Amino acid sequence: MIRIHPFAALRPPSQFAAEVASDPYDVISTEEARERAAGKPRSFLHAVRSEIDLPPETDGHAAEVYAKAHANLQAMIAAGTLVRDPEPAVYLYRQVREGVAQLGLVCCVEAEQYRSGEIRKHEKTRPDKEDDRTRHLLVTACHAEPVFLCFRDLAGGTLAARMAADAAGTPAFDFTAPDGVQHTGWTVADARPYVDAFKQLELLYIADGHHRSAGAERAAAASQANHLGHTGREEYGRFLAVVFPHDQLRILPYNRVVKDLKGLSSEQFLDRLRGVGDVAPATAGTPPRPGQVFVFVDGSWWSLTFPEASIERRDPIASLDVSLLQDRVLAPILGIGDPRTDTRIEFVGGIRGCDELARRAGAEGVAFSMHPTSPDELLAVADAGEIMPPKSTWFEPKLRSGLFVHEFERIANAATDH
Repeated sequence: MIRIHPFAALRPPSQFAAEVASDPYDVISTEEARERAAGKPRSFLHAVRSEIDLPPETDGHAAEVYAKAHANLQAMIAAGTLVRDPEPAVYLYRQVREGVAQLGLVCCVEAEQYRSGEIRKHEKTRPDKEDDRTRHLLVTACHAEPVFLCFRDLAGGTLAARMAADAAGTPAFDFTAPDGVQHTGWTVADARPYVDAFKQLELLYIADGHHRSAGAERAAAASQANHLGHTGREEYGRFLAVVFPHDQLRILPYNRVVKDLKGLSSEQFLDRLRGVGDVAPATAGTPPRPGQVFVFVDGSWWSLTFPEASIERRDPIASLDVSLLQDRVLAPILGIGDPRTDTRIEFVGGIRGCDELARRAGAEGVAFSMHPTSPDELLAVADAGEIMPPKSTWFEPKLRSGLFVHEFERIANAATDH
């Protein structure tokens, strides 16, 4: 039984929403954040990338960075850039990119259900990134950015239909970001129908935001350990999420480029590929079906199709296209044993297109355009308790930060005991 909770959001007035909304902290560098926030005092980058307001030589994980994030958030509240809703509510958040919409519920979910596995994950997390998110949470005493969750809807698409009906009302904000994505939000004052409906679900799934989720759980545990009056109803035990029906997710491919052919000529490399599957001339693009990869080498595009009979479709990991490529091409032919650490390989989000792949491959390397992992494949991996291979999914559009902020109790010593 999934438990969701309404909350009194900190959010920008409608006239400031477009100015406040920013890229998430983890998709742009400090320098990019500094450039995008220049001359924009209301940008939420001042909260999630607060090092931009400190000297350039400042360590991004120094204590003053987190203190600055807290100070900047408080300044936004004092200036009316962020306003606290008077009563708890849930919210709707719709994104439209290239005519395709996804509509999710903004609410709080429980750290305890993350611990129990009722909120399922599919990625490994790095301790240093967990440390960063945990410190940001505890020093600012708020969840500044939501986690991107999804769910399998009830029979007949009950929840999706309810959200669509509630999104017919007057929006709280509506703007189009510089990248062309439209962002629209609504307040739903009566959360009870959603709370009751989510109780009929058994699981939620993390689509994007594994480090934020892990950091939120650690912040909750640290707060609880330092709070003698803990009751289980505290806001620190919950974290901010936007929850979408899984069939609305748009997953783009995560493509690969290898810098060289490991001493092979292009013809030798293509001959090796013919031993793996069917190779045929192709045009630049995204492969139209699973089990197929497009390959750019020596100025030309080729399709590589793995024999269907050789793919164990019942294995949620081995049957992924990224696994087939790694196990049958990258490791045995190109010598990429560990794609997490090998410096000869780089990963390119599908949003960048095939021209970028060809440019990066150049005359000496090879690029692979992948068929995107499907939402059903992602959920199957999570249901099996497995971990996705690195760089398997690229979610687009990204959730904008600053549109909804969840505050929680500041507990003495929690920030130093986590």
